[in-house]
Amino acid sequence: MTAASRRERVHADVAKRLAETDQRYTRARRALVAVLAAQTRPLSVPELVKSAKLPSSSVYRNLAELERVGAVVRLPSGEEFARYELAEDFSGHHHHLLCTGCGRVFDFTLPASAEKAMAKASADIVEAEGFTPSGHRVELYGQCRECV
Repeated sequence: MTAASRRERVHADVAKRLAETDQRYTRARRALVAVLAAQTRPLSVPELVKSAKLPSSSVYRNLAELERVGAVVRLPSGEEFARYELAEDFSGHHHHLLCTGCGRVFDFTLPASAEKAMAKASADIVEAEGFTPSGHRVELYGQCRECV
């Protein structure tokens, strides 16, 4: 699948999720999804405002709706602003490095062997607690090379 066809698939899937809740896939929502799909890391609202060329009120309002339908995920950060990225359904399974200095968030993937070990450890923990998991996320906190 080409990058262009993947992007169109993301747009089609987001449009479908919005339609299921009687919401439209507006120009502003499409612009936000396009910006997030083109990134390799989660973005703050000011970064989204600048990249999508939308007013901040529109960005906040549309992010809330995209988050509500499960297309976008809000990530806490050490900064004043949270960061946003496409949901795992669209971006693939990954984890995060959070810089406690500048607040930036970086994506990373674990090797298959580490994911398998995590799945095993998680299964043992949730079985003992009678918990039914729906997924997992690893967040490592520290300082990026620019803040060290």
